[in-house]
Formats: sequence, structure tokens, C-alpha cells
Amino acid sequence: MESEATRPHAPSCERNREPILAVLQRHFAGCRRVLEIGSGTGQHAVHFAQAMPWLAWQASDVPENLPGIRAWLAEARLANTPPPLALDVLQAPWPDVGADAVFTANTLHIMGWDAVEAFFRGVGQVLAGTPDAPLVAYGPFNRGGAYTSESNRDFDGWLKARDPRSGIRDIEAVDALARAAGLVPVDDVAMPANNRCLVWRRVAAA
Repeated sequence: MESEATRPHAPSCERNREPILAVLQRHFAGCRRVLEIGSGTGQHAVHFAQAMPWLAWQASDVPENLPGIRAWLAEARLANTPPPLALDVLQAPWPDVGADAVFTANTLHIMGWDAVEAFFRGVGQVLAGTPDAPLVAYGPFNRGGAYTSESNRDFDGWLKARDPRSGIRDIEAVDALARAAGLVPVDDVAMPANNRCLVWRRVAAA
């Protein structure tokens, strides 16, 4: 088993996990299998799977992040966390995991815009067979093309200096992508540190 010292740790996960969990418990109450995209360290996967034992929590990320996720899952030994999947949103097709819900945290501002577009296309396909299936996305967002706080303005500058393709996304822009993928907005919840949880649900195909 991996020791705690070898597991990656993001302090922000400890700070935001309870407010996010409150949103997930409402919107995932009737779900059975969640695909988490961009599981990062794996901390969220363990915490949410433990708090919602009725869900199979399928973690995923790019291959280089999988060892850390495996370490967290191995330490927790939960029955509802299958091995993490390698998933790059730009790959096609995505793995077929039979998910009826999707969750992502702190990913859309890290990806390039082409990856954000691919993310929503992929989510629309994953949830296509399940009307009302939810997507929950956590992170910082702009509204009406404007920053919602000075800290988000500073964070966006840091992101763009590190990678010009990244940056805080406008809620209206990501909502347009969601709608094009067959998802309609149903909730927008303020989170600590000027973040939000945006929630969409898959509409039935015409």
C-alpha cells in the first residue's frame, strides 16, 4: 500500500470538499455511476465516494496523474471506487463507462479552449442515453465577460502567464457549449473563494 507521504495533496481539496459535497448530494441522489474528469490528486474521489456509498465513483485523468489517484484509492479501500481511467478530453471516443452523471473540478480554466469544447462534446455523448443525467462543474468563472473578484483577476493573470491557452471561462460561453451538447442549466451555486458549482442536466433527444 502507498504510504500517506507518497500521496499527492492539494490543500484546496480539503477546503472546498464539503461545500461541493452538499451540491453533489442534491444532484447525484438518484444516480448510480459518476465519471469524474480530471481527478487530479484523487482526494475528491475518495471523499465523495465515501460520503455517497450508493455511487460508483469512476475517477479519470491524464496518464501521468493516475499513480497519485491510485495511491489515494488504495489507502481508502472503498468498494465503490474502481481503478482510475486514463482519459484525455481531446481523445475520441472516450471510454464507455456507463455513467449517468459527470463531475469535474478546477479543470476548465486549465484546459485550452479546444479542450473545453471537447469536454462538453464528450460529456454530451456520455450522458446521451440518460435524460436528466447531471453534469456538475466546479471552479472560478467570469460573468458577462467580467471578473467576479480581484482575486479571480489575479488568478487569471497567473494562469495566462503560465499557459496562454488557459484562463477563467465565461459562464455564458461554457453554457453555450453545454446547450449545444444537449445539456440545460439547472443550478448555479456560489462556493467559497469566489468559485461556483454549475449544474446542467441532459435533455431527452428529440
